[in-house]
Amino acid sequence: MTGVLAGALGLVVGLVIGTLGGGGGVLAVPALVYALGQDARTATTGSIVIVGIISAAGVLARLRGRTIDWRTGVGFGIVGVPTAWAGSLLNRAVPQPVLLLSFAALTLAIAVLMLVKGGSSGQQADGAAVAETGAAAGAEPAPRTPGGPGTVGATAVLAAPARRSVARRIGRILAAGSVVGFLTGFLGVGGGFLVVPALTMLMGLSMPAAIGTSLLVLTFNSISSMGARIGHLDLDWAVIGPFAAVAVLGALGGKLVADRMSGAALNKAFAGLLVLVGLFVGVQSLVSVGVF
Repeated sequence: MTGVLAGALGLVVGLVIGTLGGGGGVLAVPALVYALGQDARTATTGSIVIVGIISAAGVLARLRGRTIDWRTGVGFGIVGVPTAWAGSLLNRAVPQPVLLLSFAALTLAIAVLMLVKGGSSGQQADGAAVAETGAAAGAEPAPRTPGGPGTVGATAVLAAPARRSVARRIGRILAAGSVVGFLTGFLGVGGGFLVVPALTMLMGLSMPAAIGTSLLVLTFNSISSMGARIGHLDLDWAVIGPFAAVAVLGALGGKLVADRMSGAALNKAFAGLLVLVGLFVGVQSLVSVGVF
């Protein structure tokens, strides 16, 4: 009976990851704790295994498409390796109520940020598209004087903003990748619910591209977090096996759903999921420590 329940929950988690590029760990941890009776530390470890398997399958399913920004994804993944390791070490030293309350607070904060930024990001994107169209239609090309005396100076002027743009992009990858990696190891959530907002709001990727790239980052972070847990693994394969196997099928189905949804709809669905899960886990955690 436990295996059947694990498979049913795995289907839901897989659909969420396949559709939204993350959020599976946000669901997997509460499912393992509240529905399948695991403690928080065991659940966070099991969640990392499940999310890693689903994410790797999602990346393979998207190899033929163009929805993965490989440079950004690999950058996020590499930067997050050492911080995911550090987060995993801290996970073993923190009491269970602290883990679950931290989990709830973070999901609610990210949900609010996505809802606030989502509308303005869409307006900016629309404005940029209009400006680009106008420039393409009416702008005259700048005069070119190959070999002329002003060529070197003009190139230097143009190169400086380009270098600053690259530096900002690298800085964002370093900062966001480090935070996501740490929280992956600490909370066992894979980090997709952080990676997708980071890729859309900080890196400027479209929602479909952010979803595909997020799955690549989750694969990196899951492998790193599991490496930090070697020697301290407490995995119930009777639960994790059917959970992960059915979740992979759900992720493939989720990809078909994502292909038919707009970026705005995906953004709202992701934020709504985080609000529901954050409130549920937060209330349950406060009840468990006697606040209510």
